[in-house]
Amino acid sequence: MGNQIKTTFLLAVMTVFIVLAGQVMGGTGGMVIALFLAAGMNLFSYWFSDKIVLRMYNAREVTPVETPQLYEIVQKLTVRAGLPMPKIYVIPEKAPNAFATGRNPEHAVVAVTEGLLELMSREELEGVLAHELAHIKNRDILIGSIAATLAGAIMVIANMARWSAIFGGSRSDDEEGGGGIVGLIAMSIIAPIAAMLIQMAISRSREYMADATGASFAGNPKGLSGALAKLGAYSGRLPMDANPSTAHMFIVNPLSGRSLMSLFSTHPPLEERISRLGGIRIEKKNDDPGINRGEQEAKSFWDGISR
Repeated sequence: MGNQIKTTFLLAVMTVFIVLAGQVMGGTGGMVIALFLAAGMNLFSYWFSDKIVLRMYNAREVTPVETPQLYEIVQKLTVRAGLPMPKIYVIPEKAPNAFATGRNPEHAVVAVTEGLLELMSREELEGVLAHELAHIKNRDILIGSIAATLAGAIMVIANMARWSAIFGGSRSDDEEGGGGIVGLIAMSIIAPIAAMLIQMAISRSREYMADATGASFAGNPKGLSGALAKLGAYSGRLPMDANPSTAHMFIVNPLSGRSLMSLFSTHPPLEERISRLGGIRIEKKNDDPGINRGEQEAKSFWDGISR
C-alpha cells in the first residue's frame, strides 16, 4: 500500500508541475497544447509499445515444444496469479534479462533473453517470471504510460520555454504574471531534470512492489533474490545493447554497465531489493487452491503435450 500511495503522490506532483510550468509560460494555452501532444504520442505508444519493443530487440515468439520448461513455469504462475496466459518471446541476447509488456493482462507479453535461460536455475527462473507477471497483475504498464505522458508534456513545455526565452520571452510578463526571461530559462533547465527524477522514482517504487508480489506468486522469495544476485554479477560483465528509453522495462537495468547511465538508473539498488526480499515471509499452505490448481493444470497440459 505504501508504494501505491507514493506512486499516486508522484503522479500528482508531475501534474502540479505541469500546471506551474504553464503559468511560467504565461497561461494555460501552451500547457494544454503540450499535454494533448504528449498524450497523443503516448497513446500510440500504449497501444503499440509491445510490437515496437519486441521488434527493437529482435524477439521471437516461442512455442511450448521449443521451450517446455519456460511454458510450464509461466502457466503454473499465471494460474496462481489469476492471469490469462501471456505470449512468450525469447530475445537473442547473451546478457541475462527479462521484461513484460502489453497494454493489459489480456494482451500481455513476457520476454526473456537466451542468456537468462542459460544462467538461471529452475527456482531462479520461476522467481524472474513471477516478477514479470507481477508487473502485469499490478497494471504497471498503464502506470508507466501515464507517467510517460506527464513527463512528455513537461519536456514539451520545457522546449517551448527554451525557445520563448531565446526569442525574447512572452507577453505573459505583464498580462498574466508570467515568470519572465529568468523564469523561462529556469523552467527550460529544471523541468526536464524534475520530470526524469520523478519518473525514476515511480519506476523504482513499482519494482519493489513487483518483487514482493512476484515472491507471493512463486511462494518463495529465494528464487527471485538468487536471480537478482546473479543478474547483478553478470550485468557489468555482459553489457546489453539496450535503448535507454526501454531501460525501465527490464527486471534489472540493462545500462548498469555504463557509468553515466547508472547515475540515472530507473531501478532501485539490487542490494536493497535482495535485502527486502530476505525480509518477506510467505506461508505456503498445502491446501492452497490456487497452488494446487496451478500444479494440476500444468501437469495436465504437459501430459497432453508429451502424448
